[in-house]
Amino acid sequence: MRSLLYTAKMACTGKLSDGVLPILADSAIKIIALVPLVFLWRALAAQGADLGGLRLAQLLSYSCLAIMLERLLNVRTFASDWNYDGQLGDLFHQPLPVFWQIIARTAGTWLPELALFSLPMALLLPLLGVDMLPKTLWFFPSLLLTISLGFAVDCLFVCVSIRIQHASYIVHSLRFSLIALLSGALIPFNLLPFSLGKVLEWLPFGSMAAAPLSLFVGAGNTASLLAAQLLWNALLWPLAALCFAKSRERMVSYGG
Repeated sequence: MRSLLYTAKMACTGKLSDGVLPILADSAIKIIALVPLVFLWRALAAQGADLGGLRLAQLLSYSCLAIMLERLLNVRTFASDWNYDGQLGDLFHQPLPVFWQIIARTAGTWLPELALFSLPMALLLPLLGVDMLPKTLWFFPSLLLTISLGFAVDCLFVCVSIRIQHASYIVHSLRFSLIALLSGALIPFNLLPFSLGKVLEWLPFGSMAAAPLSLFVGAGNTASLLAAQLLWNALLWPLAALCFAKSRERMVSYGG
């Protein structure tokens, strides 16, 4: 455990090596992206549009939390990039299991943004009338299941990147598009037509972002959302471990 904490600490320090300006710039971009959504939800509510059973306050909380916890709801470890430059191969020379090293490094890079962006936003938004208190404590185990599932999904995409010989940009673009459309991080499933949301919430991507966000605002069925998350974790983690064990034999990296 101490080794993992030290690995996370090094990753956190590395994230801050260029100072806080890049983190603040990234935070500003996220806030700019959030503003149009806030105006959209307010405009729809003012026109009496069907919000899928959600109140305006719930939509605002949903969108704000999605921006604040973006890296936790859509886990990306950069392991596909590490494969390209040889860092992924270097992990096999360390005494810790590769999976645990990837998880510790990724969690370490989250800490500066959580401290400099997410926490201040959580304190500021209530002053602007946005409720940032979870409606159920089941949000927290759901978030942990989301993070766990995110690592499993990321591992599968890393295996795809290894198999198609370093096309990490293609894999990243494909993944970004799929998760943006299917995870519910951008548009709540309640707002989707033709009951698509009820289908998507049972898919692995729907169990990543939509589940904890829905529980946070009190808009989901706790039992079904948690059941889907547990199911996909139980299915995808063994699959990810098997795929990685088979794919690492095909690993070829620049630099070693």
